[in-house]
Amino acid sequence: MESSAKLTFARLSPRKTRLVVDMVRGKGIQDALTILRFSPQPSAKLVSKLLKSAVANAEQKGAADLDRLFVKTICVDGGAVLKRFVPRAMGRASKIRKPTSHITVVLAEKNK
Repeated sequence: MESSAKLTFARLSPRKTRLVVDMVRGKGIQDALTILRFSPQPSAKLVSKLLKSAVANAEQKGAADLDRLFVKTICVDGGAVLKRFVPRAMGRASKIRKPTSHITVVLAEKNK
């Protein structure tokens, strides 16, 4: 049985978030949460919360054994980019890009 959770429009760069997500892909739930707990990146906290939400969804669905769950797929897609401008010298303006991410987690049970 699979369960999933999705976080949309997270104010994180997709490129930086993919570095964190790649560390936990294919790992068991406890291993993934331990890796994320000791990871210094800001996106690790949000990915950890999303992983816990997916585990709660699996529990709500009635998964047989929560200890056998692992991260089947986890992907980060780019979301909308907030564009801002900052005034610069001599009447110019510089563009500031504030990217967002869509993170999707799918958990599944390991076969014995």
